[in-house]
Amino acid sequence: MAAKEITYVWKGTKKGQKAQGEVTGDNPTILKTQLRRQGVVVTNFKRKPQPLFGGGGKKITNADIAIFTRQMATMLRAGVPLVQALGMVAEGLKHPNLERLVKEIEEEVASGTPFASALVKHPEYFDNLYCSLIEAGEQAGALETLLARVATYKEKAEELKKKIKKALSYPIAVLVIACICTGILLVKVVPQFATTFSSFGAELPAFTLFVLGISESLQATWYLYVAGVFGLGFMHKQLTIKSKKYVALVDGNIIKMPVIGDILYNGVIARFARTLSTTFAAGVPLVEALDSVAGAAGNVIYENGINKIQEDVTGGTPLNVAMRSSGLFPPLALQMTSIGEESGALDDMLERVATHYEDAVDDAVDNLTAMLEPFIMSVLAVLVGGILIAMYLPIFQLGAVM
Repeated sequence: MAAKEITYVWKGTKKGQKAQGEVTGDNPTILKTQLRRQGVVVTNFKRKPQPLFGGGGKKITNADIAIFTRQMATMLRAGVPLVQALGMVAEGLKHPNLERLVKEIEEEVASGTPFASALVKHPEYFDNLYCSLIEAGEQAGALETLLARVATYKEKAEELKKKIKKALSYPIAVLVIACICTGILLVKVVPQFATTFSSFGAELPAFTLFVLGISESLQATWYLYVAGVFGLGFMHKQLTIKSKKYVALVDGNIIKMPVIGDILYNGVIARFARTLSTTFAAGVPLVEALDSVAGAAGNVIYENGINKIQEDVTGGTPLNVAMRSSGLFPPLALQMTSIGEESGALDDMLERVATHYEDAVDDAVDNLTAMLEPFIMSVLAVLVGGILIAMYLPIFQLGAVM
C-alpha cells in the first residue's frame, strides 16, 4: 500500500528573488532535494495546516465540473495529449478538492485506463450521461468535440438552474422577511402598547383587540410555531426521499402554479430538449438517449412521461408522435421535433427548442422580479401598516373623545 501523500508549503529564494509554493509527496527530504535541483534555496518548509474542524475544503459543484470540462475541451482542441492536458488543468485549478480529483483521474489515464472508465469511478461528480457522452467521444475519435458539447450542455444547465433558483428564492425570501418583521412587531412592540392601553379604562376597538390577542398567543407559544415550521420542513424532506407518490403530487401541482409554474414548465422543456440534443448529436441511439433524458428531467411527472415515450419509440413510434400522445409538450416543441425527424436534423431542431425555452425562462424571471416589487410593498404595507393602525387606533379615538 502506497504511503499517503502530504502537502507541504515552502518559502525561500530562487535566482535571488523571494519565492513560495506548495509541493506534495510522502517524503519531505526528497521534496526538499527536488526544490534544490530547481534552484530554490528553501528557508522555511512545513506541512500545510489542515482546516480547524476538518471540513475538507470547498465542495465540488456542477459548476466546477463544467469549468473542468471546458478547460479539457480547449486543451484537446489545441492538440495537447490527454494525460498532459489533465496535468495542466490540475495545476491551474485553485479548488483543492477539484485539483485532487483531476490528479486522480490523470493517474488512472496515465496507467492505461480509458478516460470514460476513469470518470465512472467518481459517480458523485460525473453522472451516467456525462460518462456515456465521453465514452462515445473516445470510441468515435472525437473526444475534444464531445467535451466541448458536454461543456456547453453543463454550462447551459447550470445557467438554467440559477435562473429557476432566482425565481423561487425571491418570493420565498420576501415572505420570510415579512414574517420575521411581523413577528418582531408582535412580540416586542405590541406589548409596549398593551401596557399603555391597560391604563385607558375604556373598551378597545375590535381590530386592536384582535392584534393584541395574536401578540399574546405568539408570546406564549412562539416555540410551537418555530417547531411547526421545522417539523414541516423535516417531514417534507423525509417524504421527498421515501414517497414517490408525494413527489409526484408536489411536482404535478407546483408546475400548475401561476407564474412560478410557467417558469418551471419552460425549464423542464428546455432541459429535455438540451439533453436530448446533446446525446443525439453525440451519436447515442435515440432509445438510450431518452433514458438519460428521463433522469435529467428534474420533474417526476415528466420523468415518467419520458419513460413512456421511450417505450413507444422502442416499439417503432416516431418521437414526435410519442411526445404528442403524452400530452406533456407544447406545440412548438412538437412541431420542431417533427421537422427535425423529417429533415434528419433532430439535434439542431432540439437545440433551437432548448434555446427558445431557456430565453423564455430568462424573460419570465425578469418579469417576475418586476412584478414582485409592488407586491412586496403591498404585503409589507398590509402587515406592518395594519399592526401600526391597530395600535394607534385607540389613541386616535381617545383624542376624539377628549
